[in-house]
Amino acid sequence: MRSYGQFCGLAKSLDIIGDRWTLLIVRELLIRGPSRYTDLRIGLPGIPTNLLADRLRDMEEAGLLRRDMSPAPAAAAVYVLTPRGEALETVIAALGRWAAPLLEAPAKDDVFLPHWLVLPARLYLTDRAPRKPPVRIEVRDRDQRVTLEAANGRVTARVGPADKPDAVIIGPTPLAWQLLLAKIDLAHARKAGLAVEGKPAALKRFGPLPRQ
Repeated sequence: MRSYGQFCGLAKSLDIIGDRWTLLIVRELLIRGPSRYTDLRIGLPGIPTNLLADRLRDMEEAGLLRRDMSPAPAAAAVYVLTPRGEALETVIAALGRWAAPLLEAPAKDDVFLPHWLVLPARLYLTDRAPRKPPVRIEVRDRDQRVTLEAANGRVTARVGPADKPDAVIIGPTPLAWQLLLAKIDLAHARKAGLAVEGKPAALKRFGPLPRQ
């Protein structure tokens, strides 16, 4: 592992997490939980397979993740964040907020995978009516499904379809994200290509966290 050779907290942190792809691997594991090597390859378009193997080895040596076996019958090696790795969620959240001005519009060749919605939904959305019964929505983008739930004052999110969703948003995930952040209204979203099934009022339970 390369080192800046400085007795400084920032430098020591960057010794471990400053290499290209490292924090994006953490992002994938925060979103998916225990993940196979092939799951990580899918979630990291553009990473060379040998570089992914190198990064995983380095992260394991640094104590950010460990290798486990998934439960039978389809037992397979999976990568799991350690508590030390999970603690990077707050770092990623801060970087995401800092990067907000850079996300006004995607560059021509930028890739966006629908499951990436999970982490920003957890970090940047809030439940606007915490005293009301839980509300569950599903975001469908092509063959991908993400479930969001507003309950007890917070928003949770996971990869996969929702069980009896109150509403379903169908269309490009970046557009759905703009709707959930209240940057566009439902009429604008529909005009831009989103479809909403079920109870559109359920979407009002989700909104951006107040700025601190």
